Amino acid sequence: MVVTSHDVARLAGVSQPTVSRALRNSPKVSEETKRRVREAATALGYVPSETGRALSSGRTRRIGLLLTDLENQFYPHVIAPMHRELEALDYQLVLQTESSDTGRVAERLLANSLDGVLLATTTVDSVLPVRLRDRGVPFVYFNRTSESVAADSAEVDAESGMHELARRILELGHRRVGAIFGPRNASTAEHRERALREALAAASVTVSGSMSYRGPFDVETGYVGARRLLEAEQPPTVIVCGNDVVAYGALNAAHELGRAVPGEVSIVGFDDLPEARWPMMQLTTVAFDLDAMARRAASLLVARIERGPDEPYRHESFPSRLVERRTLGAAP
Repeated sequence: MVVTSHDVARLAGVSQPTVSRALRNSPKVSEETKRRVREAATALGYVPSETGRALSSGRTRRIGLLLTDLENQFYPHVIAPMHRELEALDYQLVLQTESSDTGRVAERLLANSLDGVLLATTTVDSVLPVRLRDRGVPFVYFNRTSESVAADSAEVDAESGMHELARRILELGHRRVGAIFGPRNASTAEHRERALREALAAASVTVSGSMSYRGPFDVETGYVGARRLLEAEQPPTVIVCGNDVVAYGALNAAHELGRAVPGEVSIVGFDDLPEARWPMMQLTTVAFDLDAMARRAASLLVARIERGPDEPYRHESFPSRLVERRTLGAAP
């Protein structure tokens, strides 16, 4: 005989809807009632049916996190805080991995019966936001955004940290500034590059074409870019990298070339990933509260799902700041 939530309700002396709310840990149910319901469920061997719950509510309470940049070490650090936030809101995080975010991905996301999607690797030229909007799938931009479709977003204010970094670089006497920028179709790369150039321009310092390199946000880009810059006739005294992962590659190149960091060249990242703080790394970087930003993106999506499509869009911007460590020093 199959045990149902009605059986649990009778044993616990509550209504069936109260059983559902109690097992979802709803704050609307007292702790004493939750305890009685859990004890009744355990005694009867009751296991809630997610399928039945979805049929009755019209929702699966499943949120997709779409990742296409699978080798980037940045993204594993956002999964845990997103999971924790969604779990507290009684939703489940489902990782969706694709090689690209083309329009066909929208159909696969729909096939997985998701209530909404967190877009973490969106490019500025992606058609996916358009496809999701046209199919009525709620989504939130996380970290990267696209101007093609308006939506809720949680992103970094790169300007504050980059301006602080530029001031410090100039204070340390650097004038030959090199940079390894991210891809042109990533909003994060565009914002960071613009903020750096604007801050340096105020002191009449530029990042020339020969002093810059561009590529994906990966270790290989940092390695190849740093080698090219450091082997130039007039190499930069500091290299600003598009993110920490790129900076890891730049550090590898400097080590391989026998260039002392920061004695001969300083290297700076962006993100302040946990590895940047390791004693063997001690990477100077531009930091922001990644944990809080990931949790906020998750809560924005739940709010969008539960309040409906007519609510005004919310755009959360997280300030950035310079964190100075071993890899930044005075210009040689």
